[in-house]
Amino acid sequence: MKNRILDKLREFTHFIWLILLIFIAVFVTYFYDTNKKNQIYYLKKSFNNIYLKKITNSLTSELNPRYITIDYKIQKGDTYENILESINIPNTEKKIILNNIKTIKEIKSLKLNQKILFKIDRKDEVRVVEFKIEIDKKKDVIFKRYNNLAKFNTKITEKNLSKKIIFKEGVIKNSLYNTALNLNIKPNTIIEFARLYGFEVDFQRDIWKGDSFQIMYEQFENDDGSLIESGDIIFSNLNIRGSDLNLYKFEINKNETDYFDENGKSMRKTLMKTPINGARLSSSFGKRKHPILGYTKMHLGTDFAAPTGTPIMASGDGIVTRAKWCGGGGNCVKIKHNSVYQTVYAHMSKFGRGIKKGVRVKQGQIIGYVGSTGLSTGPHLHYEVIENGKKINSQKLKLPSGKTLKGNERKDFEVNKIKIDVLKSELIAGLN
Repeated sequence: MKNRILDKLREFTHFIWLILLIFIAVFVTYFYDTNKKNQIYYLKKSFNNIYLKKITNSLTSELNPRYITIDYKIQKGDTYENILESINIPNTEKKIILNNIKTIKEIKSLKLNQKILFKIDRKDEVRVVEFKIEIDKKKDVIFKRYNNLAKFNTKITEKNLSKKIIFKEGVIKNSLYNTALNLNIKPNTIIEFARLYGFEVDFQRDIWKGDSFQIMYEQFENDDGSLIESGDIIFSNLNIRGSDLNLYKFEINKNETDYFDENGKSMRKTLMKTPINGARLSSSFGKRKHPILGYTKMHLGTDFAAPTGTPIMASGDGIVTRAKWCGGGGNCVKIKHNSVYQTVYAHMSKFGRGIKKGVRVKQGQIIGYVGSTGLSTGPHLHYEVIENGKKINSQKLKLPSGKTLKGNERKDFEVNKIKIDVLKSELIAGLN
């Protein structure tokens, strides 16, 4: 009997152990599977976060890069101060850059079409890490930041460029601009050509089909012959209905270059005849029926129709006395040239870089762009000339020419003119 009871007890104990083992096995299996799922879930989640973060960083880097570069070409009237004012960097940075520029005598004064490049780091604090200023066609000065301090290391580098003198001539078929383009003359050279004659010639009415021109200018090239940039015009001729207008480049002193006719007389006048190229006269000075107001009134200016965005130039040196919204005139600029003359430019789409009240501008400097703001039926420039406080017809205005060379300057000019004529003859002979 006792043995039977012991046997039953052993069977029950085995059964309990079996149940316990099964329970442990089920529990371990469940825990392992669950933990495994959780691990996979969190691993996937971590991977996705890393992947999303990588994509986000990539997009952010493309849309908002750490380093940006700004290229700028000097326009008439530019100063280091107004160039830096147009760049979104702290005022402390602007002062640091100006202080470093002052240490290099070759770049203390700016020249037209001179190039400047800025490299800006925007990671933590916005700061300029490097900038480069063109000294001339062959040399640059490079400023590199030293250990994130206010000091830049400077180095003057030589460009490996060669200067060529180019001669082109053509007969005008439809317009000077298109004819010159077909001769592979660069747009900036064509615009400069038009500016030189803009004191004397109205390119919309004075130029006829069959008129001709000649131009001799500098061109700077790399070793492989690729064009880097066109330089100055050395000689130009515009033949209008059989009458020649020759212009010669002449350096009066180290900082002053001008263009003179065969008699040593400068083409430059107090005001340009028209402050815009590629436009047509759409409304003259005098009485007219106002296109919007509907009644006849005196039109105290000259309108030039041109596409929106066409550059508008200051017709003479002077000080900007107004650069703001002018009611019916829309965006307008007013310039005081001297005690006698003032000019007004209205209906602009926008103002030129740095143009504001009190700024001094140079003749030919871009002060704004053609638009149709204010009371206007289409894009055009409304241009006014004020003489001694009275608005006058700009198209009938006769102004004295600029400087006439005399004495030693005239002798030097005559020698320079002969050299240019000889060079021109050689280039023409080389084309034949």
